[in-house]
Amino acid sequence: MLIQHRGLGPDVHPDAFVAATAVLVGDVRVAAGARVLHGAVLSAEDGAVTIGEDTVVMENALIRGRASHPAAIGSAVMVGPHTHINGSVVGDEAFIATGAALFPGSRIGAGAEVRIHGIVQVNTVVGDGVVVPIGWVAVGDPAQLFSPDRHDEIWAIQRELGFGQTVYGVGNDVSMRDLMNGQSEFYGHHRDDTIVEPIGGKND
Repeated sequence: MLIQHRGLGPDVHPDAFVAATAVLVGDVRVAAGARVLHGAVLSAEDGAVTIGEDTVVMENALIRGRASHPAAIGSAVMVGPHTHINGSVVGDEAFIATGAALFPGSRIGAGAEVRIHGIVQVNTVVGDGVVVPIGWVAVGDPAQLFSPDRHDEIWAIQRELGFGQTVYGVGNDVSMRDLMNGQSEFYGHHRDDTIVEPIGGKND
C-alpha cells in the first residue's frame, strides 16, 4: 500500500516490486530491481527513505527515515526479516540479517555485515567489510564490538553518543511524559495520510 504523508508520496520504479501487504509511507524512493516483500514497512515520517537497485527488503522489516537522519539503503543490500533500520545509512552490498537493529545516525559500510539480532547504536560507524557478530552490539565511531553481557562497557561509550538528542531532539532532562506528549503530536500527523495506491495495485 502506498500512502501520502505530509504531502509526499512514494515513488516506485516500474522495475521494482512492492508486495501487496507492504506499506510505503511518505517520501520513499524504491529503485529498479529492488524488492519489498510482504509485511515490510518503509516509513518516511519526516525524512526520506531510499532503497537502492537490486536491494531486497524481506518480510516484516521496518525502515524509518527522520528529518535529521534519512534512511538510505544502498544497492545490492539484503535487509533481513524483522530488521529495524531507523535513520541509518547502509552501504552497497551490505548484509543486514534477521532481527538486526540500526539506530539513527549510524552508518554501515559497503560490504559490512550485521548478523542476526546485531545492534548498531546511535551515531555509530561500522566500517567497510566489518562484521557485527550474532547478537553483538556495535557502539562508537569507529565502532567497537561487544557481546551483550558487557553492558557497563557498552554504556560507557553509548552514554556519550547523545541518544535522546539524536532520536528525539531532546536532552536528558526531559520527562517521559513530556517526551511522549511530543511523540503523540508527531505521529498524530498520520491522521491526515492519504492512500495513493491500495492493496492490489500495479506492483502486486
